[in-house]
Amino acid sequence: MAATRARTFADLGVPPTLVSTLAASGITEPFPIQSATLPDSLAGRDVLGRGRTGSGKTYAFALPLLARLAASGTKRAPRRPRALVLAPTRELASQIEAALAPLARASGLRTLTVFGGVAANPQIRALRDGVDIVIACPGRLADHVQQGHADLGAVEITVLDEADHMADLGFLPVVRRLLDQTPRNGQRLLFSATLDGGVDVLVKRFLHDPVTHSVDSAQSPVSRMTHHVLHVTKDGRLPVLVDLAAAPGKTMVFTRTKHGAKALARQLSSRGIPAVELHGNLSQNARTRNLTAFGSGTATTLVATDIAARGIHVDDVSLVVHADPPVEHKAYLHRSGRTARAGAEGTVVTLMTDAQVGDVRDLTRRAGIKPTITRAQAGDPLLSAIAPGERTFVAAADLPQQPVTTGSGGGGGRGSGGGRRDGGGRGSNGGGRRDGGSAAGGRKPTRGGAPAAGRSGAPGGGRAGGGRGGRRGGGSSTVYSTSTGGAHSAASFSSSRRGR
Repeated sequence: MAATRARTFADLGVPPTLVSTLAASGITEPFPIQSATLPDSLAGRDVLGRGRTGSGKTYAFALPLLARLAASGTKRAPRRPRALVLAPTRELASQIEAALAPLARASGLRTLTVFGGVAANPQIRALRDGVDIVIACPGRLADHVQQGHADLGAVEITVLDEADHMADLGFLPVVRRLLDQTPRNGQRLLFSATLDGGVDVLVKRFLHDPVTHSVDSAQSPVSRMTHHVLHVTKDGRLPVLVDLAAAPGKTMVFTRTKHGAKALARQLSSRGIPAVELHGNLSQNARTRNLTAFGSGTATTLVATDIAARGIHVDDVSLVVHADPPVEHKAYLHRSGRTARAGAEGTVVTLMTDAQVGDVRDLTRRAGIKPTITRAQAGDPLLSAIAPGERTFVAAADLPQQPVTTGSGGGGGRGSGGGRRDGGGRGSNGGGRRDGGSAAGGRKPTRGGAPAAGRSGAPGGGRAGGGRGGRRGGGSSTVYSTSTGGAHSAASFSSSRRGR
């Protein structure tokens, strides 16, 4: 269904309180997905919205949800939320809450995030006290419902965000059980990048006479996104990646496995690149700390598995690198969608070895893109053209003394900076590594060669055995303390613009 883009949110019927709150954050003009869906969703219709990642779907469902709750006059009650937003990952749930929170406060509404990996008791207490909006991952919410801590019988509006990703992750059975417990006459909004497979099952079962708005195809490449494939040797892969990541701005690097993300983050850090990791082996606290460090610019490179390919928004990511080309073309598009968001420009690079030529050719064809393919090695002028700017590296001895270690294996100590078994970290000092590799914090550059190696006992250095930085069996890796304060919160995952 086509829609004419309205000039303002007020033109679309958004209440003045929400319009002024958006304007205070510099948001004044609706995106196409918002212009298309808001008239129907504000009117109470069930809406099925399709839009590529980064197209503005969060406000497309947040604004009608808040407006209709504020207008309904129903009072919040213990354990009975009035609205439910389901999201596939903890990071996406946190990010949705960050977008909703200021608007909810302006409307006198109370929000709560519910997901695993953190203590359940604070969530239980908040549910008992009464909340208006629950933003949840399906598994933990199902636990609360089963144990009687939450009752979905008063839910007036239900939102499914990134529904296709929930289907990919196998959440459909628990999602169906949760939706079965919401009132049949409640409003339901479903947003997704694709509307096939398991998503269609949800639509037919739970949406009533929905109006469908497809702003773009799942294969629509972003016009302001430039795609490159760099043909590299196996040994040349890391030097090329270091060259790209050392350029100004934020870089997201994707790997296929959790082990690969952990190892690559350590390799980049040891070469002077302020890098953090994001994958399923980290505790929620470590994941939040690392995202905050990346969002604030304390770390300039995020090495992630596909956990970060969907729903996570960090401002001003100018370069995405597929260190491991994904298997599915949808994964390529979602990974790449971390850059060139909200009208910004971005560059996507895929590193391809000889053994991957056929797979990458098929991948880009299915994704509907025509990348520039070039053989490359570290130091090639092409790399400076792809990622312009002076290369800078962080010397270990110049780093702030505030790294925290995490470990996915056992053996981590609980002292200052010791890695814990679940990947969390405690303390703020002594987070070293056996190889004395750098931990990141500031970005004081060194020139003309590799960064200085950390020495045992010095900032960024580490001990070979069970010292303060992490014991021999702990498998620790460096993450970054975010105790620098300033305007960036743990929930926002954003920072000021840093162009390339």
